[in-house]
Amino acid sequence: MGKPSKKKLCKLCKLKGLRKESVIYMKEHRLALCEEHFKEWFEKRVKETIKEFRMFKPNEKILVAVSGGKDSQTLWYVLNRLGYDADAFFIHLGIGDYSDESMEKVIELGKLLGKKPYIVKLEEDIGAGIPVLQNFVRGTACSVCGRIKRYQFNKIANDLGYNVVATGHNLDDESSSLLANLINWNLKYLARKYPVLPAEKGFPKKVKPLVKMTEEQIKLYAQLNNIPFTERSCPLGDTASLHFYKDVMNLIENHALGTKYRFYFEYLKKVYPIFSSLKEELIEGELQKCKICGQPSPSEICMVCRLKEKVKQQKEGS
Repeated sequence: MGKPSKKKLCKLCKLKGLRKESVIYMKEHRLALCEEHFKEWFEKRVKETIKEFRMFKPNEKILVAVSGGKDSQTLWYVLNRLGYDADAFFIHLGIGDYSDESMEKVIELGKLLGKKPYIVKLEEDIGAGIPVLQNFVRGTACSVCGRIKRYQFNKIANDLGYNVVATGHNLDDESSSLLANLINWNLKYLARKYPVLPAEKGFPKKVKPLVKMTEEQIKLYAQLNNIPFTERSCPLGDTASLHFYKDVMNLIENHALGTKYRFYFEYLKKVYPIFSSLKEELIEGELQKCKICGQPSPSEICMVCRLKEKVKQQKEGS
């Protein structure tokens, strides 16, 4: 066996005449950084992303959609680290100990930040968790879960007066989902594929401050800062397709460094404006207010209110 490769020295430390081992070497940037300089680089890059896309102002209230995973936990942490007024909202999906562990990590981080997250439990709010609710509607557990999450995040943001909802989507997420939706020509999605979606039609502004960060960078930042997070995947998640497109992007990235970044951000610059200009034509159907809860809905009664009624009827009939 050959000798293990030596760690590269921190590039910024070398400029100061110091020899300090790096904790990461980012090939796409040709940049090796020690712990101190990596943390600084990470935070500066997030702050620059927020400014570049005009995501929010320093005095705006931000609601972070947290799941207990590394991305959203890191987002909540780094926004507070940068001085923003960021609170968190967690949805307990009722998926056994997976949801319990995820909630514990969110509460743990809240204690570190001195903030109490808002928590909604589907079993209390709707009457059942995702394992039961998926049986009442067509589609996969993921599609049902996604629609319920969007509803809950919009509702809590509107009810509590938050101007912005922030999610932990990263560069790997965005580049792989862009590839998937281009291959399948999902025009509705492509017309809304942007790190900032303005407040409209009863929905708060949605932003993705980690869009320039990779999964590797986010995980390392979380570990170096002792940010609590769960590494478990949702047991109901249909991740085969998601992992396939991520694997494809990783394969291309290994062949041509910087592809993920160029692919996504060149799309935003050169192609997104075309799709965005056609948004009204591509996105079918008008939204109205749900007659029961008042939230935006494509029908008179929204999916969540229909689910509540179905769960109620099932319990009364049993």
